[in-house]
Amino acid sequence: MISTTQLRLKRLLDIVLVLLVLPVLIIPTILLIIIATIDTNKFGLFSQLRVGQQGKLFKIYKIRTLINSAHKLGHLEKNATTIGKYLRRTKLDELPQLFNVLIGDMSFVGPRPDIQGFADELRGVNRIILRVKPGITGEATLKYKDEERVLERQKDPEHYNRTVIWVDKVKINKNYVENYSFYLDLTLILKSTLNK
Repeated sequence: MISTTQLRLKRLLDIVLVLLVLPVLIIPTILLIIIATIDTNKFGLFSQLRVGQQGKLFKIYKIRTLINSAHKLGHLEKNATTIGKYLRRTKLDELPQLFNVLIGDMSFVGPRPDIQGFADELRGVNRIILRVKPGITGEATLKYKDEERVLERQKDPEHYNRTVIWVDKVKINKNYVENYSFYLDLTLILKSTLNK
């Protein structure tokens, strides 16, 4: 299991990496926020509550990709714009999460931060997952990089997500925490970079 010393080294790696990449990516991020603002007619940066380390809630930052559209029954639905779909597919909508890493809410590598109703409801040995900060990338993130497309093909996407994908993600993330190594983080960062 990941130790306190390993958690400190992991945080040190995050700080070093974010200070290296932020100067390069800050201008593209600002440009994407401006493009998203024009594209969605709302401020292009949005925040949402997610479950973090030890189950503590934090605000995750993303580039806005969804707009409200009228549904046949008069309800509003959120749909991705054409640009938004591209940003989601390429994960460019997640660039503002570098700020989450900088302030210490997230790590470069770890389980993806969930909305309430998933990680915060973990029980028993599975709660080990909450020992680490959620990450921009990770083993489960790489495995399910096309998760949205997989869910679109299901008759009941929510049920499939809860009974198949989520269950598998818990196993993967539990294994990550139990077998953590500094080398593993470096490997996953490299894999994520090459998978773009």
